[in-house]
Amino acid sequence: MNTLEAIITQAWDERESLTPEVSGPFRDAILETIEQLNTGKARVCEKHDGEWLVNTWLKQAVLLYFKIHDNTVIEGQFKAFDKVPLKCNEWTQEDFQEAGFRLVPGSIVRTGAYIASNVIVMPSFINMGAYIDSKTMVDSGVTVGSCAQIGANCHLSSNAIIGGVLEPLQATPTIIEDNCFIGAGAIITEGTLVEKGAVISMGVTISASTPIMNRETGKITYGRVPAYSVVVPGTKPSKFGQHGVALNCAVIVKQVTSETRSKTSINELLRA
Repeated sequence: MNTLEAIITQAWDERESLTPEVSGPFRDAILETIEQLNTGKARVCEKHDGEWLVNTWLKQAVLLYFKIHDNTVIEGQFKAFDKVPLKCNEWTQEDFQEAGFRLVPGSIVRTGAYIASNVIVMPSFINMGAYIDSKTMVDSGVTVGSCAQIGANCHLSSNAIIGGVLEPLQATPTIIEDNCFIGAGAIITEGTLVEKGAVISMGVTISASTPIMNRETGKITYGRVPAYSVVVPGTKPSKFGQHGVALNCAVIVKQVTSETRSKTSINELLRA
């Protein structure tokens, strides 16, 4: 991995010279790195000592992939004209059995995205560099953006959007930790961290600038939903509040209880 990282870093420094015709160590390293992402052997963001750290060179490799490919017709379930092939277009039954996840017709998963075993992917879109851990449900109409990180035992409800990030390179992608429930139509973007066990209600929107207000303490934070929080959409007065103006915010109404968990638990029958 250190050798790959060194070559990708050099290729990034010389990226203006790269074309779809390039061959040799740069092309080989870029393709090998994307395969590492594809198989989950590498991931754009990893947790060390309680902190999420970005592997910038992997984001560089994703961007460089576009430099060394032309658009081409992509055959398969959906015909397309793009630089990135679909992850599973040429898979056999044996390939799917080895990977161990379920892919429902209508799903779009690009090369360079990792999907762990026992994941269910309903008709949805999963972009390059994304990581989805085991036993997670990706429901219909969900978007998982480039390099977004989704933990194990999560539920991404219908039409939820988990934003991706490629630039700036040092930016942390949107991260959903283990055992989280993301409600229908929720939008989590701009590197927001949703810590383990949190429940995000239907229709909540959280970006880097969205106030996250704790109803009990009145404290306002940004960009991080604490572990086991239950979050609903809300509003707060703006500095122009006397004119009836209010701003959208996310409100932490309580901590997850056994009753909350029973309503949001994953149905194991779907994974049988």
